[in-house]
Order: sequence, then structure tokens, then C-alpha cells
Amino acid sequence: MGAALMLGSFGGTGPAQADPEWRHGLSLLGQPKYPADFKRFDYVNPDAPKGGLLRLSASGTFDSLNDTIPRGNPAAGLSLIYDTLMSPAADEVATEYGLIAESVRYPDDFASVTYKLRPQARWHDGQKITPDDVVWSFEQTIKNNPRQAFYYSHVKSAAKTGDDEVTFTFDQAGNRELPQIVGQLRIMPKHWWTASGPDGKPRDIGQGTLEVPLGSGPYKVKQVVPGRSISFERVKDYWGRDLPVNIGTNNFDEQRFEYFRDDTVELEAFKGDQYDFRIESSAKDWATAYDFPAVKQGKVILEEFANRASGQMQAFIPNLRRAKFQDQRVRKALDYALDFEGMNRTLFFGQYKRTSSYFQNTELASSGLPQGRELAILESVKDKIPASVFTTPYQNPPQGGEEERRTNLREAARLLKEAGYTVKDRKLVNARGEPFTIEILIANPAFERVALFYKPALERLGITVNVRQVDTSQYINRLRARDYDMIISGWGQSLSPGNEQRDFWGSAAADREGSANYAGIKDPGIDALIEKVIYATDREDLVAATRALDRVLLAYDFVIPTWNYPNYRTARWNRFSHPDKLPDYSFAFPDIWWWDAQKAAQTGGAP
Repeated sequence: MGAALMLGSFGGTGPAQADPEWRHGLSLLGQPKYPADFKRFDYVNPDAPKGGLLRLSASGTFDSLNDTIPRGNPAAGLSLIYDTLMSPAADEVATEYGLIAESVRYPDDFASVTYKLRPQARWHDGQKITPDDVVWSFEQTIKNNPRQAFYYSHVKSAAKTGDDEVTFTFDQAGNRELPQIVGQLRIMPKHWWTASGPDGKPRDIGQGTLEVPLGSGPYKVKQVVPGRSISFERVKDYWGRDLPVNIGTNNFDEQRFEYFRDDTVELEAFKGDQYDFRIESSAKDWATAYDFPAVKQGKVILEEFANRASGQMQAFIPNLRRAKFQDQRVRKALDYALDFEGMNRTLFFGQYKRTSSYFQNTELASSGLPQGRELAILESVKDKIPASVFTTPYQNPPQGGEEERRTNLREAARLLKEAGYTVKDRKLVNARGEPFTIEILIANPAFERVALFYKPALERLGITVNVRQVDTSQYINRLRARDYDMIISGWGQSLSPGNEQRDFWGSAAADREGSANYAGIKDPGIDALIEKVIYATDREDLVAATRALDRVLLAYDFVIPTWNYPNYRTARWNRFSHPDKLPDYSFAFPDIWWWDAQKAAQTGGAP
């Protein structure tokens, strides 16, 4: 999920209700904003015209239309064809309303949750969506996807408990997030997947396939060119089109994803009007690559949207599963070796700030010394965490001019010597005479210049550095197999962290294939703090626990933090419109945008 979601109002857990109330929505912060009889979200245009083609892009290639399994490269956009039990609101933090589910209820102790399905919910072939579909979807998801199995590991069972009801029972009480993360389960058609395909062979959801799958969502697959493009057409008689959560959404008649070899080709294709919209992740390209005629003519709009809904730790991530990175002094030395100010000035046109929190740019980021509730939480695990968290606020190495850079390199050399390394014949070696080498594994060509900027400083310390660029498929496979020294990646964080933190930093996830614990962190103190986050009793408690977790993660120098930017940088061909006021926590493209025929006529080009 990537975002922890909690239910109803925070408060004490008492004895389970004999007959808990049915709810139309679930929210982190007290009660949902919208009442049970709401007609639509405030931020949509209920009269948005339907029509037009939206062309989007993807990098690399794809070889499957089954994204349930972690193997292979599934096509982009497959979520368009499926519905979930609940649907999120973009103007509230961690709040959801019924989609396939008409209503939901759970006992006071959060030991289970029951979803009541809408009787009108249908698959694209007209068959009814049933509790059997929900139970089967859950069972197949955890069977075939290790990451999802870990995420739903506290769901003990799923069972049909009424004609239109499904109950999920948990292996513990008090985990307020569990009822709602179940609501984000994508529902798939049991009758289709358990039947035979056109070739007469039984279908297998545990294998990749290029057969177009059956869905229930607002779109269905229209055309597939394997490895090159996939298009989705709007389902005109979509069963859920008039639900409050869907009014003013899904406005394009067709959405098409075109694949490009890499980001350089992708950018040039955008400039050539081969697709309509892109989020620009490169500061260099944002500063230099958009000075082309269509921008000057107003045919291409450059616009930044504030990111109020998430934070991120972007970093060079060493693989702690390898002995050479297990000494914190080594990791700290690598941090001192990074000349961030020089990188920012040289590569990023001074656009970035250095990241100093795993929850950067949110209220969840730690700062200063711990106080109040955060201090109490840290005191409760005092024997499991570094003493420095109580006395020393985290700070990145000092940055500035040439003198600071040299001072940092001297400190890095001192730390490496303290860790048992010496320089012989200009090579850094350990006590056994083995050279210290780092392979920085990348798939995105934009990261090559970042890694190459870092390389000379590491080489001055005697470290042998190889920047290895591989294709997307090989990168994914090596990531899953933990076959890397160092990567450049990160973790996105919502405003409501929860169970996904186990997947990011938990000991159980460190050696599990497919987890997001890229660094290989195994630490009992961090495990304990993750549980404090998950079992927070109110918002104040959640913020304090998250800050405590952030503080301890930083104290171990697990990663070499890089950059952050508070906005989304976007470029689009001027063929689209959106409501005057976008929601607080998303610019909601393309969900609530629409094809503007008048703008399209003036812009020309695509249909």
C-alpha cells in the first residue's frame, strides 16, 4: 500500500461489539469528511465531458498482462481494469469510501473486518462479483506474491459470511490499520481465472500471460502490441460509473501506454508529440530540455504541483548483507565522501536540498532532540537503540566550498582507518589485504551521471568503483536476488505510516525476496519502533512514534542521503482541463482531468 490507514476515531479498545455498526467510509483522522449520502467528491467536475485519447509513456518493455505475480515485466496501466473494495479520497488523509463494498464494519478491538458487497457490482462479462471472488483474490494474492503475503501476514483467514459479505479475521487485536488495508485488496474474477483459455489449457494466475484478462473496472484492454504498447478503452456500461466515488472521474475514452527504450528516448518522444504528459524527475532536463518551440507557442504547458501527501528518502543504498558495509564507520565514511553541494550545483542547477529524514518534508520528520511523547517512546526501547539519539540530533556532513570537501574526505579516511582499512598501492584494503570495491547498480540512465559524480571522491579514498548499468529486467531480477553492492533508490512515505514500515526496515523483510528492505536492515530496536507506529493509539502517538523511528534509522547511517524536491514537475501537451481547485493531496492526473476539444484544436497534432 505504501501508506498506513487507520479507522474511525482514535481511542481505547474495549470489548468487541456484539453487532458493530456498518460504515460507508473509513478514515485516519476521526470521521470521514463525506456523509453516507454524499453525491460526489468536492474536487471533481460532475459535468466533465467524456471523450478523447490520453497517451502516456513507460520505460523498457513488458511481457505479461498478469501483475499479480512478482516475476516478469507486467504491462503498465493494468490497475485500470480492476476495482478494489474501497476507493480513496484525494482531499483527505488516508480516507476511503465504498467501491465494490457498499459498507464495512469491524469490532472495537479491530480483530476482524466484514465487507458487504454491492449487489450491482459486475465483471465486464456481466457476471456478479461475489464473496467467492474476494476470498479467492485474497488467497491467490498471498500465494503468488511474497511481498503481498508479508503485507497481509496478519490476516488469518478470509471467508464468506453472508450472501454478499466477506469477513477477514486477523491473528491479533488492536492493529487499527488491518481492517482498511484489506479494503485496498484488488478483486479478480475467480470464474475466469479457473476456467480454460482459448487454447483449451487451464489458466494459471501464478504464471505470466499475454491473454487479455477479465476485469470489472472503468476500463478494459483494447489493444496490445507485446513489449511496445497497450491501450485501454472506457467501459461505457461500467457498473460503478454512477457511484459517488466515480462521479467526475475516468473521463478519457482511451488511455494508451507507449513504451520507450530509456528516459532519453522517452523525453525526445514527448517533444515530438508522441505522448501527452510526463513527470520530469531530472533537474537538469527540467532546466535545459524544455526550451523547444511547442513550449514557446503555448502548445506544451510546464507546471509544478505541490506534493503535500508524501515524503521520501532518496539515497545511495549500500547492501548491508555484504560484510564490507556492516561497519557503521564505513557507511559514515561513504556519507562524508559525497560532495552534495558540488553535485547539486553541477548536475541539478542548485534545485535540490539534501535529505535529512526518512519522512522528509512532512510533520513526521524528526528534528532537534527528542521531547515529550517521542522521548517517552524512545526511553521505552532504550536498551535496543543507540544512546546518541538522546544527545545528538542527526546532521548531514557539513557542506560548502573546497575546504569543506577536503575536510570531509579527511574525516572519511579517518573513519575507514578506524574501521581497519589501510591504503596500499593507492588501493583501500582490509586486514586480509582484500581491496574495497563498490559496484553501483543502476537501470535508469539519468542516475549514471549521479553515480559518476560520486565515483572520483570514493576513488580518492582508495575504493575501486564500478558503475554498472543494466536493463530494467536484469535490474529487477538482481534487486530481488539482493545481488548488488549499492543502488540509488528510495522509499516513499505517506502522511499515515503503518504496516508497510515492516516491509521497508523490518528484520523479517531483510532476507525476503521482493521486499522493499533494500538495505538489509535487521535491528531489534527498529523492529520495536515499527510496532509502536503500527499500534499508535491516536494521531499524536503516531507522529511521535514515527519521529522516533526516523531518528533511530538516521542514527545508524544505513544510507547516504541525496536530494529532495517539494513539487512534482510536469509537462503536458495542452489538450486537457481540470477542475479549478484540485484536491489538497494530489493533482489527480488523469483521474479527474478531461479531454478539452477546444484546446486540442488549437494545439493540433494528436487526435
